[in-house]
Amino acid sequence: MKYNLLGNTGLLVSEICFGTMTFGGKGFFKVVGDLGQNDADSLVKQALDAGVNFIDTANVYSEGLSEQITGKSLRNLGIDRDSVVLATKARGTMGEGPNQKGLSRKHLMHQLDESLRRLNTDYIDLYQIHSTDPLTPIEETLRALDDMVRSGKVRYIGASNVAAWQLMKALDYSYYNRLERFVSLQAYYTIAGRDLEREIVPLLKDQKVGLMVWSPLAGGLLSGKYEREPKEGDSGRRASFDFPPVNRDKAFDIIDALKPMAEAKKVTVAQLSIAWLLQQPVVSTVIVGAKNSKQLADNLKAPSVSFTNEELAKLDELSQLAPEYPGWMFEYTGGDRQL
Repeated sequence: MKYNLLGNTGLLVSEICFGTMTFGGKGFFKVVGDLGQNDADSLVKQALDAGVNFIDTANVYSEGLSEQITGKSLRNLGIDRDSVVLATKARGTMGEGPNQKGLSRKHLMHQLDESLRRLNTDYIDLYQIHSTDPLTPIEETLRALDDMVRSGKVRYIGASNVAAWQLMKALDYSYYNRLERFVSLQAYYTIAGRDLEREIVPLLKDQKVGLMVWSPLAGGLLSGKYEREPKEGDSGRRASFDFPPVNRDKAFDIIDALKPMAEAKKVTVAQLSIAWLLQQPVVSTVIVGAKNSKQLADNLKAPSVSFTNEELAKLDELSQLAPEYPGWMFEYTGGDRQL
């Protein structure tokens, strides 16, 4: 297992991060997975034995049950807390009251204490905002997060599912007010959905913010088990929960190119899809979740997969974004300032 620095920090995280969204099966998240404690213990052990040192969860996953199961797994397995980088998130609805959602100081402070209780730990390594909150000033959110770090309950802060301008605004506010800055962004990125490359990837590179990739297989579409034309009786996550949105025709053109590569290398389409992400310099870690041991074992092999330059060029051509302004204009105007 390779370890990368998370953004502009000294924190080393495994290039594969274990995601726990499949734990619990409560409420909305039942469609993603409904693993109980014993299965969770087994998968956490399998991931850690493979060299994974990074685990990601969120307070909203199964209404807090995922955090609870994750914390208990670490205790059941006798894992030294300091050997694991533990990340969680807050922003979503955690109750019926008007202040039980969002990024207000009140909600975040309360949810941090709740996450600490469920995870049975006295600190969170990476505490992330799960998305934006149009009602709360970003200044309020950032000052609350800074106080969390100062208190010792949080080591680093990160963001997830935000626009480039929102992230840059937050980074600048923190910089000029000497507050803790977001060290990472957790975002959707796959070979079948490269939208991130328009604005966010250049920002991450410029500001030295680490990228944590969620849904690297495009909600299972890149697992290799789906056909271009859906068949009656198809099973799997995409069959019951068609998310994230994806250009299916383009995705299956990519899958059609991946399949012969996978056969030649004696690997799976899923492994190639994750391996492609690990080739992207901006990626710090790829989050993989699993419903069973076989699935996790397959994903954990992805870092060992390699590509030829010709294969990467072919995949890049098939998956590249359509030209969009102002990007195409930069290609015309930027050539005279290259070293």
